[in-house]
Amino acid sequence: MTDELEEAVAVFDAVRPRLMGIAYRMLGSHTEAEDLVQEVWLRWQAADRSAVQSPVAYLSTAVTRLAINASQSARARRETYIGPWLPEPVDTSADPYLGAERGEALSFAVLLVLERLSPTERAAYILREAFDYPYDELAAMLQSTEAAVRQLVSRARKRIRAERRTEVSGSEQKTLLSAFIAAARSGDVAVLEELLAKDAISYSDGNGARQVSKFPVVGYERVAKYYRAFHEHFWIGVEVEFGTANGRAVAMLRRDGGDVFAVCTVTASDEGIDEVLWQMNPAKLTAIA
Repeated sequence: MTDELEEAVAVFDAVRPRLMGIAYRMLGSHTEAEDLVQEVWLRWQAADRSAVQSPVAYLSTAVTRLAINASQSARARRETYIGPWLPEPVDTSADPYLGAERGEALSFAVLLVLERLSPTERAAYILREAFDYPYDELAAMLQSTEAAVRQLVSRARKRIRAERRTEVSGSEQKTLLSAFIAAARSGDVAVLEELLAKDAISYSDGNGARQVSKFPVVGYERVAKYYRAFHEHFWIGVEVEFGTANGRAVAMLRRDGGDVFAVCTVTASDEGIDEVLWQMNPAKLTAIA
């Protein structure tokens, strides 16, 4: 390996955690984020690096613009997705590429709202809130004006505040998740109803997999009865291991010592568990398993 290439590798490796963090937050997919970062590496190899004044700015801009394009394509693909779409969980306690940066815009709750923003709004919010880019740099990265990117970030903040209740602390969320798993396993409707907020929703992402609900279940009574209905057969032979994904506690389910087949987490506020989120699409479990 030549000295020039070794230097290029060293520079890229130093910036890679940031690139991975931007790409994952933009796409909600660890696998797609890795592909995007690899594409940026190929571009970095081919670039006239002697003309690059700031490698961090150059590489961050490259991954952001690729992620905006990829987000637009992903939206089109998700129109044919079967059932609810949820982000791909990642073990942020063990993944240096995500854990190395600030934790903003990593939770499932925020990622789900960001998914409903335009790709450019999403990029502006992520770069500002998670990576603290100044507005003049944001304007250059997004090929816009400083006033325009301030508006993008402001709109995104308002949308998130409007659509999300204030989440409980991490320790409270873990306690509620543990209690929910225990109640779901026993089919205890009374406990489930007590844990759930009145307008609680249960989402399951299976992309058409057998025995995975293709529709959200809405309302605390319906959600409680839903888990009661299948508790006797679903939990047979299931082992539950608690871990961390996207900065919050998750339950990882295995059957008879096999691979993880489901990851469950909850988002919760002072009103109780607002959302129960099940990731059961095997293609989205590789980064957590």
